[in-house]
Amino acid sequence: MDKKIRVLHVAEAAGGVERYLETLFKYSKDQVENILVCSQNYDYKKFKTLADRVIVLRMAHDIEPSSDIKVERTLRRIIKQLKPDIVYAHSSKAGAFARIADLGLNNKVIYNPHGWAFNMQQSAKKKEMYKWVEKISAHFCDKIVCISDAEKESALREKICKPSKLQVIYNGIDLEEIEKTTPMSRAQLGIPEDAFVVGMVGRLSKQKAPDTFVKSAKLIKEKIPNAFFLMVGDGELRDQVESLINQYDLGSSFLITGWVDNPTAYMKIMDVGMLLSRWEGFGLVLPEYMACGVPIVATNVDAIPNIIKNGVNGILVDKDNVKEVVNATEKLVSGSIVNNEIIVTRTNYDAKRVIQATLHLYRML
Repeated sequence: MDKKIRVLHVAEAAGGVERYLETLFKYSKDQVENILVCSQNYDYKKFKTLADRVIVLRMAHDIEPSSDIKVERTLRRIIKQLKPDIVYAHSSKAGAFARIADLGLNNKVIYNPHGWAFNMQQSAKKKEMYKWVEKISAHFCDKIVCISDAEKESALREKICKPSKLQVIYNGIDLEEIEKTTPMSRAQLGIPEDAFVVGMVGRLSKQKAPDTFVKSAKLIKEKIPNAFFLMVGDGELRDQVESLINQYDLGSSFLITGWVDNPTAYMKIMDVGMLLSRWEGFGLVLPEYMACGVPIVATNVDAIPNIIKNGVNGILVDKDNVKEVVNATEKLVSGSIVNNEIIVTRTNYDAKRVIQATLHLYRML
């Protein structure tokens, strides 16, 4: 039997990255020894059953010099001790941690930004800073994985690195797991059986625009009286979101679940699924909605149009355009656009394709 490839994954951001790693570990364990160094935001117990080893480091989400230096030192010590064949860094901050920690150690290094930081909605000064950080850091890895064509195009446009260093491996979802997932019952969630459920799955953060979702909910409720709104996720904006819900007197028609292990169980009871991101590297929830047969309203930003074709498998709207969100929802409730018969084929969004492409990359390195 061939020796397993030892891969040390470094991850700080949770949410979509966490789900990406969960699927990657599940389907590669026969050929890869997966070791995860992650932040305190990760579900340690869950990943302990998926990875060969899990090491939790307290990582600050924002730049905190004293904390970051401690993480760098510890991570470098871990890399020296475990001697991985490949160091695989996920998201921008972990990408910086891993590439700095590996300097001079001569491991093969892969970086997956899971959405470029310079595409975020922020000041021009910050955007420029992130671009230069990525350009400099790109010299210290062997491959950069882009999760969509839009991500690769962004890198080429900003001259982040040579085209030969970029490799597109489209994101995928665990279709087998989704197929066998039992839907949550409306009764156990306190949702009326006759409700028209409008849902959003994602982090309650500026990127995912939960405020736009709530503002849209106010107008949707006026037009669709039996509408009920389901937010599956949590995040730093939760208090603000709840305050806005109360301000609009929508408390009796709203449920925020917090983080859950099985978001597709909640998707399966939605009549409309939304992704109203202000920027988006991929949008893993979109093929998940499709696999669950849920009609989609999504913003026309970054990688989303690579997945959603307007009027075919969803409706695209401009970011922060509440009126367009409401109009799109009305179209879906009236049945004038039918997009809940989408078949997510095994060749385009199946996670096993992602695994095979990733394993090929490991072997190539």
